[in-house]
Amino acid sequence: MKRQLEITEDGSHTLYLPEMDEHFHSIHGAIQESMHVFIHQGLDRCPQQEINLLEVGFGTGLNAWLSLLHRQGKNIHYYSLEKYPLTVDEYSQLNYTQTHSPEQQALFLKMHQAVWNQPVLITEGFELTKLQTDLQTVDLSQLPKFDLIYFDAFAPSKQPELWTDEIFHKISAHCQAGARFTTYCAKGDVRRSLQKNGFAMQRLVGPPGKKQMLYGEKA
Repeated sequence: MKRQLEITEDGSHTLYLPEMDEHFHSIHGAIQESMHVFIHQGLDRCPQQEINLLEVGFGTGLNAWLSLLHRQGKNIHYYSLEKYPLTVDEYSQLNYTQTHSPEQQALFLKMHQAVWNQPVLITEGFELTKLQTDLQTVDLSQLPKFDLIYFDAFAPSKQPELWTDEIFHKISAHCQAGARFTTYCAKGDVRRSLQKNGFAMQRLVGPPGKKQMLYGEKA
């Protein structure tokens, strides 16, 4: 699919897929959305010092990079699923690191350049495993049980196959008790499906431009 580079309202980049009429992030601010949904309402809520994290959709690498920057001394084993990785030309144009140090820029590029389907130590305390696969076919039993889920698939209207009872059961079955689940989506049927599959869900205030989001913990 063709992917077009666009600027969101907070000045950070996103990608747009004309074929799906879908953006990778909120047009109101890619970094703002990622920080609100995945860092503040996900990573910051995890009490553990050692975290196994599953991200659905590596995409531009923004969630992974912000998790590295804001991990506050936590050791993170970061597992990310992505069926269609960005090309070198695509990720080299992203502007997320422009206000950061050269060292942090290098870490962002190291994430994208990391080999697929095996763990890579990006920096002390942050190990990244990018899996070139999708959530429907991946065998989660080959991975450690998760403490935190970043569910960042495209919207249910665009990828309904990733927002089903079967998918949420698959994830829940491979989560530790107390695992956190966070997503930008606030749809009622998604909330009910997650509740059915063992997560105590609640609606929280959403990022700029979005009224609500979903957050939950596994009983």
